[in-house]
Amino acid sequence: MMPSKVRVGLIGAGFVGNIHARALRRITDLDVDIAAVAAVPLGQAEELARRHGIEDAYDDYRRILERDDINLVSLAVPNYLHEPFTLEAAEAGKQIICEKPLTGYFGGPGAAEPVGATSKALMLEEALKSADRMIEAADAHGVKLMYAENWLYCPSVQKALNLAVASNGTILEIRAQEGHSGSHATYAKTWKLAGGGAVVRLAPHPIGTAIFFKEQEGLRRNGKPIRVASVTAEVADMSKMPAFQAEAEKHLVDDWQDVENWCTLIMNFSDGSRALIQASDIILGGMEDTLQVFLTNSRIDCDMGHSGMVRAFAPNDQVFADAYIMEKVGTKAGWSYPSIDEEWLLGYPQEIRDFVEAVAYDREPLSGAQLGRTVTEVMYAAYLSAEEGRRVHLAQS
Repeated sequence: MMPSKVRVGLIGAGFVGNIHARALRRITDLDVDIAAVAAVPLGQAEELARRHGIEDAYDDYRRILERDDINLVSLAVPNYLHEPFTLEAAEAGKQIICEKPLTGYFGGPGAAEPVGATSKALMLEEALKSADRMIEAADAHGVKLMYAENWLYCPSVQKALNLAVASNGTILEIRAQEGHSGSHATYAKTWKLAGGGAVVRLAPHPIGTAIFFKEQEGLRRNGKPIRVASVTAEVADMSKMPAFQAEAEKHLVDDWQDVENWCTLIMNFSDGSRALIQASDIILGGMEDTLQVFLTNSRIDCDMGHSGMVRAFAPNDQVFADAYIMEKVGTKAGWSYPSIDEEWLLGYPQEIRDFVEAVAYDREPLSGAQLGRTVTEVMYAAYLSAEEGRRVHLAQS
């Protein structure tokens, strides 16, 4: 089968939009090109276009949806825009890459203010309705809705999956976490824009990966996926601790509004296994992206964020002032472990290539919308568990 042409429109030109652009530029063996980028303000779109050699830049995403030559759009926009932009893109007949989380609860007519005070039972119900609307729209218009979960594409995670399969052991427990020193993006600090805090910004990676591992194990063993049966969780905004607020120098982001910056949750799977998930914005020293898989006959550990292939020392920050070390490292003084192609280690180029191939060859991607929906259900079940102090059973179990 000859691959079809893939013409991409980037909607969003921030941190993730640039990651997607760089990943697309790595694909040289397929007929793929970035046709246009749209962002507000226009200057941001123009800067990304200049940096990556893109001909057209707009301040209105609808200009991309109107173009017949564009068949794939990447939605690297704030969380509250995921559903409306997906619905419009599907109606326009575009294949869709949607960043994580797939969707969430952002308030609406009659919503509590601040939005974070809304009943979490209502949030869970409405977030799942949102996910279903997105999936139904994609199905109705015959387009793919691809869920951008880069952890599944990390080389270390893929190797871990291969080793788990080779071992033929039973996964008893998964422990996974993502953490750093906090987001500086304004939208990330309010529920009505982000849909939550650490649970929706950071936890989707370890949640989605644990779900994927257990689903694949079930399919391999019994021909049907092992599902999440229930969720237990606690959440908190650690920056509100009086001792932290009293400190003069803040090394962590401290101006969260109605969202949490710390969470721990346990997923109970239908076969009796467990996953312990942690996500927080209270970690110094760079990104923490770790996965541990404990099987009946083996153990597999992954560290996606830190690489020991290069080690460097500098007496102060100025020595490596112009060099990139790793995301959220905080300081370049002292010993550091500069990342070797960080985006590749975190799976971004592999993720985007899979999505492009899914369009070019008309096949399903590794990370699809149903995974995004399940992650959404787990996230908001975690909020409900934390609010009510109980285990929350999932409907799909």
